Formats: sequence, structure tokens, C-alpha cells
Amino acid sequence: MQRKVVKGDMDSRIFNFINMSLLIIFTFIIIIPIWNVLVSSFSSGRSLAEGGFVFWPKEFSLENYQAVFRDETIWQAFFISVAKTVIGASTHVLFCAMVAYAYSKQHLRGRKLYSMLGIITLFFSGGMIPTYLLIKSLGLLNSFWVYIIPALFSFFDVIILMNFFRNVPKSLEDSAKIDGAGDWKIFWKIYLPLSKPALATIALFNGVGQWNDFFTTKLYVTDQALYPLQMKIYEIIVQSQTHSMQNIGGSVVIETTARGVQLATIVITTLPIILIYPLLQRHFISGMMLGAVKE
Repeated sequence: MQRKVVKGDMDSRIFNFINMSLLIIFTFIIIIPIWNVLVSSFSSGRSLAEGGFVFWPKEFSLENYQAVFRDETIWQAFFISVAKTVIGASTHVLFCAMVAYAYSKQHLRGRKLYSMLGIITLFFSGGMIPTYLLIKSLGLLNSFWVYIIPALFSFFDVIILMNFFRNVPKSLEDSAKIDGAGDWKIFWKIYLPLSKPALATIALFNGVGQWNDFFTTKLYVTDQALYPLQMKIYEIIVQSQTHSMQNIGGSVVIETTARGVQLATIVITTLPIILIYPLLQRHFISGMMLGAVKE
């Protein structure tokens, strides 16, 4: 019996050692490229011209960030990104929560039909051209609302919230109805406060998607006043590639300056998400564990 216990402890130690070693390796694989981008963004054009992997800036410089903030359109793009992320994530969560509340009720008429239609949207879409024609017919081209209205609904998020709402004790709803509360008040006062983990998870996923999205702008927006930060990054990348093609065999200063501005812009656009994530981490972990354990 003692030998089995000792062998079990040894196997557990070996497993923990291998597991920790793999996690450390994967952590370095993730962190090192991020560190290289961060450090390179603080490097001068001359040091970037030398190429190679940068662990620490040889010539510390803020010229890349100064070049970014000298562009007056960067502040407008930052405002658009913040506005579409906050408004888009908030309205998406609220709209999906209202639909999920209705779906969670067994007495909803046509519930099976609505569920079938929602499931179809998980596997099929209208395609790029029909979607463009729909957006055009709705008058959303070159409009801020093209970032908000098409992203209001996701049946996948509705399923997550619906399962969460089903776990809310029905006795709470019954007692609220006895006190005279209607469905709208029950939704706001009982279901939403008790569903913060699921709401925070969906808000984080949708917010990151809204913040990183530039393809919507590429398809439906030509007004530069409505460009978000990610579209500015796209322009900088294209411009830097154009400069590098035009300056082969010539001066390398333009190429490295464009690369430095590109790296600085990447850091600036990534920083807000990194700062916001710790605030939602506790709810995010709880929401991700939803449905993982069945009792």
C-alpha cells in the first residue's frame, strides 16, 4: 500500500513538472513577441534599421509616438473606436439579454420556430454582397450606426444567456409577480443583476471584437471621419509596405520610421484592452465556467 502511495506521489510530481514546464514555455512564446513589439516601438529609426530581434532599445526614443500623436486624425479615430466599442458592446448585451429572457420561458409561443431560425444563423449567412446590398438599402453606408445595428444580435450569445437565465430560481420570479412586478421589472431587477458573470463575458468578447474590427470600415465606410483606430493601423501598414517597395536600394530611413510608427500605433490600440481586462477578469472566469460542471 505504501509503495502505491509513493508511486502515486511520484507520478503526480512528474505530471506537475511537465505541466509547469510546458506552461512556462508557452508563456514565453506569447510574451517574447509582445515584448519585442513594445520595445521596438520605443527604439529610434536608426536602431530599427539594423534589424534583428530587440530585447531592449539601443537608442531610446519617443519619435514614433510623437509621429502618431502629431496626426490629428488619430484622436478622432480613437474617439470612434471608444464610442463604437462602448455603445456596441452595451447594446449587444442588452439586446441579446432581452431575447434570451423570452427564449428562457417555456410558454413562449412559436419558441421552437424561433429557435430553429436562430440556429440556422449559426451555420449560414447571406454572404458579403447580399449583406452589402442590405446595408445600403438600410441607409447605413458611411454612418456610425453601421458599427452598431448589424452587430446587435448573436444567437450564440443568446444561447449562453438563455442557459444562465434558466438557472435563476423560479421562486424569485414568482415572489416578484406576487408583489405586482411585471416581466420588464423582473428582467431588470432580478435576472440582469444575477447574470453579471455571463453579461461581463459576452461584453468582453463583443467589446474586443468591436475594438479590433476594421473590416466593417473597409466594406461600408469611406468617410475618414468615421475611421476607427484599427483602420488607421491598416493604413499605416499599407503605407509602410508602399514605402518599402519604393525605397528598395535607396534610403532606409522612411521604411524604418513607418515601421516604428506602425509598432507605436499597435501598442496604443492594444493598451486599452489590456487595462480593461483585469476589471472584468473575475466575472469573465465565472462566465466561462458556466455550464462546464453539471450537478
